Amino acid sequence: MVAIPAEKLIDFVTDVFAHAGSSQAEARRIAGYLVTANLTGHDSHGVIRVTSYLRWLAQGNLKPDQSVDVLVDTPSLAVVDGRFGFGQTVGPQAVAIGIAKCKENGLAAVALRNAGHIGRIGDWAEMAAAEGLISIHFVNAAGSVLVAPFGGVERKFSTAPYCVGIPRPGQPPIVLDFATSVVAEGKVMVASRGGKPVPKGALIATDGHLSEDPAELYGPYSPEGPRDHSKGTGAIRAFGEHKGSGLALICELLGGALTGNGATRIGRPMTNGMLAIYIDPARVDPAHFFDGEVARYIADVKSSRTVAGVDDVLIPGEPEQRTRAERGKTGVPLPDETWAAIAAAARTVGITEERIRQVTA
Repeated sequence: MVAIPAEKLIDFVTDVFAHAGSSQAEARRIAGYLVTANLTGHDSHGVIRVTSYLRWLAQGNLKPDQSVDVLVDTPSLAVVDGRFGFGQTVGPQAVAIGIAKCKENGLAAVALRNAGHIGRIGDWAEMAAAEGLISIHFVNAAGSVLVAPFGGVERKFSTAPYCVGIPRPGQPPIVLDFATSVVAEGKVMVASRGGKPVPKGALIATDGHLSEDPAELYGPYSPEGPRDHSKGTGAIRAFGEHKGSGLALICELLGGALTGNGATRIGRPMTNGMLAIYIDPARVDPAHFFDGEVARYIADVKSSRTVAGVDDVLIPGEPEQRTRAERGKTGVPLPDETWAAIAAAARTVGITEERIRQVTA
């Protein structure tokens, strides 16, 4: 295990994507979002993704430095095409459009299609919350068929994330952000590279037996080699039995079918679609009842007596805040296998051995 200071890791990942063809500004933006995911404890959406992004670039499935095309533009609605740009570039462009429309009209929706991997959806909820706005996000990953529906063993869904952000004056926002599968695919990747194992029974084989072995998803792999889920035969399970499976279906239909990204299917490049709804609470509640009621109710929830071994009841977003504070001091922890894979990928775009050694020195 290595622990790398966040700024040092951002600088290195910036160098990697600048060498791979992104502008300096985009490269640093990608690095910033990836490392922020690690800092918040979402290692599945952090720098482990460097290897996948470089592979998609080489395949022509990702394009550097894109600007979204606005296909539909009304006072309260936009449909935007990400043009296969990095999600860390076209994602914030789409969210900025939604924020501007919501501030003007009190309510807005933005449908994003054909975006590269847009990372931790909580980033976009936090971006809206920083402007005082509530946001709701339905996301799919067309081409990334990974998850078996409740009662099935075959892959039919993407990990289909769902996210809600609620601002709180003077305090961090409430951010509920999760994949509708037992684990995000990135967590299986983390486990395959020497990180935290996936929960018991998170994966299912074609014969129906439950598993924790990443090889069910990726097939046989070498320590530093690629993780290609098309080589595996098993699937990730939907969380919460029929409830999680139902929410995954809704994310596919709203984040995929409605946006024009397409519901998940085999044989096309991975792109994210996202339907995001923005609400200005100041327009809904000019008397400001909402802010006080949120504060009162959160305090009531957190006052609950706890079960043995639990210090306090946490609300969505608090685990990330605590992890961010801790890792900001101690550095981003990366299993040796994960760092070896990132270093190997960096070499393919011309990063020198000396530069790689500097990161962990």
